[in-house]
Amino acid sequence: MAKRERVVRMSVEQPLWRALTGYRLLTMLYAVGLFASAYKKFDRPGIAAGYLAVLALWTLATHRKVANATSCTKRFLGADLTVALAGVLLTPVADTAERIAGGGPTLPSIWTAGSVLAFAIKGGWRWAGFASTFVAAANIVIHGGEPTRDTLHNVLLVWVASIAIGYVVEVARASEATLARALEIEAATRERERLARDIHDGVLQVLAMVQRRGTDLGGEAAELGRMAGEQEVALRTLVSTGLVNPSRVSRDESRGALVHSYEVEDEGEGEGEGGGELDLRTLLAPHAGSRVSFAEPGTPVPLPVPAAKELAAAVGAALDNVRRHAGEGASAWILVEDWGDEVIVTVRDDGPGIPAGRLDQAEGEGRMGVALSIRGRLRDLGGTAELVSVPGQGTEVELKVPRGRTQ
Repeated sequence: MAKRERVVRMSVEQPLWRALTGYRLLTMLYAVGLFASAYKKFDRPGIAAGYLAVLALWTLATHRKVANATSCTKRFLGADLTVALAGVLLTPVADTAERIAGGGPTLPSIWTAGSVLAFAIKGGWRWAGFASTFVAAANIVIHGGEPTRDTLHNVLLVWVASIAIGYVVEVARASEATLARALEIEAATRERERLARDIHDGVLQVLAMVQRRGTDLGGEAAELGRMAGEQEVALRTLVSTGLVNPSRVSRDESRGALVHSYEVEDEGEGEGEGGGELDLRTLLAPHAGSRVSFAEPGTPVPLPVPAAKELAAAVGAALDNVRRHAGEGASAWILVEDWGDEVIVTVRDDGPGIPAGRLDQAEGEGRMGVALSIRGRLRDLGGTAELVSVPGQGTEVELKVPRGRTQ
């Protein structure tokens, strides 16, 4: 039975939510303890006791809300911050002016920081700055616009700490996404290597044997052998790059022969003809076969979807010319180069070459294959198509597409 790779994602922020849950419970008990130790000094201890009772019930009832980012909704964050701000603003009503002026704690005390930290973990440093600004304003209001040095110190500490934690959370999330992607790539690579071993041990060897025996037998068996060779190349491309999807084999009634076609995943699908980018390699890889070699960069070659399709069509036209004029026995090579500001695709064959003046003669006779199918497509993309042919030494077509003009 095949062994499937499994990627396990670890949440970097989940420990922060658990820590926040514990912080809220501990600071709620701390606020209650502060009041219990100094309740005789309050002007209206009943108001303070009532608020702290509400705070305790709210903390216990909502501890699951701060268990993860999903349950900690925007509505909850707003309500939680309201409870904290209400406690701060009720402090002058319940406590004496002397205690407040002397730097005494507010009713919720450091529990308020938990509300701000929830904003930071949920939405990052911007959300943290938003919530801590309200807390700072409430603390300034209860001091009549003239807060003490300790109050300013505490407010600034909460503001800076929450923003710093929010920023760290954002960086952690980005790192988590990068790590998860790396793990997926690693798992896919291992699976591809396993498939490559299995295919090499079985399918590729069978296809190679069919190709050799078919060539020896000749006739229809030679055609099957040729197709087996092309399938072998396609499978090697698939297991090494993952660019070519399995082919479909069907019978072409007009020619009375089996033909094959490759399915290439269109990365720009669903984005419209003019939107998105497409890896040029995915369009050119299916051309690889027993007589067509394909050399590509190790990284994607992105181009706007229309430009990628037009360039691939020009390459297809060049290969059609090879088959038509160089003969079935000719070999061809496709080379893709990505220079950043431009993409160059070279198609070369080992055919007899093109006699001097033959292209001008073909255009005069109305055969516009090179002029229209190749040069015309490249001209529309703002690129160029250069053809070099030496009789007896084959033909080379160099297609250049500048990136800045293919939008």
